[in-house]
Order: sequence, then C-alpha cells, then structure tokens
Amino acid sequence: MSIPKNKMLLTFLGTGTSIGVPVITCDCKVCTSTDKRDKRYRTSAMLEIDNEVFVFDSGPDFRSQMLREKVMNLSAILYTHEHRDHIAGLDDVRAFNYVLNKRIDLYGTAKTMEMIQTEFPYIFTEQRYFGAPQVNIHEIDEQPFTVNGFTFTPIKALHGQIQVTGFRIADLTYITDASFIEAKELEKAKGSKVIVLNALRNSKHSSHFSVSEAVEILTSLNPERAFLTHMSHFIGTHAELEKKLPPFIRPAYDGLKIEIDYP
Repeated sequence: MSIPKNKMLLTFLGTGTSIGVPVITCDCKVCTSTDKRDKRYRTSAMLEIDNEVFVFDSGPDFRSQMLREKVMNLSAILYTHEHRDHIAGLDDVRAFNYVLNKRIDLYGTAKTMEMIQTEFPYIFTEQRYFGAPQVNIHEIDEQPFTVNGFTFTPIKALHGQIQVTGFRIADLTYITDASFIEAKELEKAKGSKVIVLNALRNSKHSSHFSVSEAVEILTSLNPERAFLTHMSHFIGTHAELEKKLPPFIRPAYDGLKIEIDYP
C-alpha cells in the first residue's frame, strides 16, 4: 500500500493478549469464531512514514506478522516494556540484517534494555555467535527522542507494578498494557487525532485497563478516532464489542490499516 505524502500509515500487526486469540484448548464462541477479526496475534503495531518503518514491540508472532504484511524494511523497534509477549520475537530481526545489510536500532527504557540483554545473552556477548541478530541499543527516558528525523514523545504508564512506555508521534498516541496513567502523562496525549489504548476484558483487571476504563480515558482525551488493542477472548467477539462502543472508538483487529495526517 503506497502512503500519500504528509500521511503516516499505522498497521495493527497484532491486537491480542499474551496468549493470543484463539486460546489453545479453548472452545468459547470467540475462540471458535469464523470472523477473521477475532483471530488475534500478540499485540504489536507498525508505523510507516516516508521510507521509514517503525515497529512497536517484537512479540512471539513477529516473524508471522512481518511475512503477512510483506515488510521489506525496518528502521527501528520501539519497546513498550520487557514482558515476553512484547520481546520474544527479537531473534527474527536477523533476516533484516541479512537483506538490508545493517544493524537494527532498538529503543526502550534502561530496564527494558537490561531485560532484553538478559533474555537474549547470545546477541550481546563479546564473541558474538555467528548468525545472531545485530542490533544497537538506545536507552530512553521521559524526554522526546528522534529516530531518523522523526520525534517520539514517551508517555509513562503503569502495568500493574511495572512501568510501560507509550509513544506519541505527531497526531498519533500508542499505549498498550497500561492499568494507570498519571494526569501529567495523559496530558502528553491530548490533541492527538488518533489514540490506541489497551482494553483487556470487560471486567476489572490488576494490570490492564478494562473496556469501560479505556472508554472513560479516551472520552476525556476526545480524539477524532480511537482504537482498542491487547484484547483477550473474555472481551466477546469483535462484532459484539463494536456495537457497545461510542462511535469514535473501534476495536482494532489484526491487519487493520489507519492513515493519519503527518504535518
């Protein structure tokens, strides 16, 4: 899909929770649904601007997501946090190393980068294993940072007791795996035309927003469009959920593409 000038293209690579949808062994109406929108890889998204391709997280389905979307370039991966369902596919960036003949830049907090190095020690040893991914680590904090000429603003949130990082670029804000966001951090999202926010299920959860909590936050921020992600099979079918939401909020689904103005 060609991207018009002055536009960004956001592709939802995955919109499911840590165990995906359908869930192994589950025969509920969501997991047995024939609606393709109810088939959810682990949560991730891709943002294309000009010739740059930024991916939010590289979970266990990273390889399948890249193949499905026929991704031929990768500028950087921006990590929201260090949980396995958001980092487990890192090894597969080596395909981009081979084809593009370059290292891949990784951005995340000091804690996230530390955990990535712990989980993938063979990538970072002095005597590097032949064939291991080649990456550059970039630690971020609360300050805006620039990647290849594009500026991202981190938005801090809590995922239960651990910190996660959302990102704003121009009129897009992307936040997942959050259960609490301070007012001063939410302020950074205000004015976004498009906001992506997690909503795990209908009932309250200790480390994720529920649907009603996400709707309340999005209503207060009042973007033109909003999309829910990181959804479990407990949320109901896509068709059922869509009917319950305000018109400006839609449940995202794998493969959904959204054009956003880029000034």
